[in-house]
Amino acid sequence: MNVDFTSVRNANERAVCAAVATHARAYPGVANDPGLLADVACVALNRLPPRYIRHEVDFSFYRSEREREKGDRLVGEAVQYAFGFVQARSAMRARA
Repeated sequence: MNVDFTSVRNANERAVCAAVATHARAYPGVANDPGLLADVACVALNRLPPRYIRHEVDFSFYRSEREREKGDRLVGEAVQYAFGFVQARSAMRARA
């Protein structure tokens, strides 16, 4: 059996990556390093419950406004935490 799973993805990925890009300017020590920005996205995604989808429209259609607002808030909180975490770890490495 040949099954193609390439369309399956975590619905939070786009929202997290967009939030990281939006807030990067507030963290210049992290924003200048693409590798650290990717780390921020990973830390944030690991703090969120996975929501797997195949199509963005499916995810949007089945969530209520309340669920969307809660998801946006959780993404924002996770990204803020992740920036602080990665920035602190980066500073610790620089001191060593």
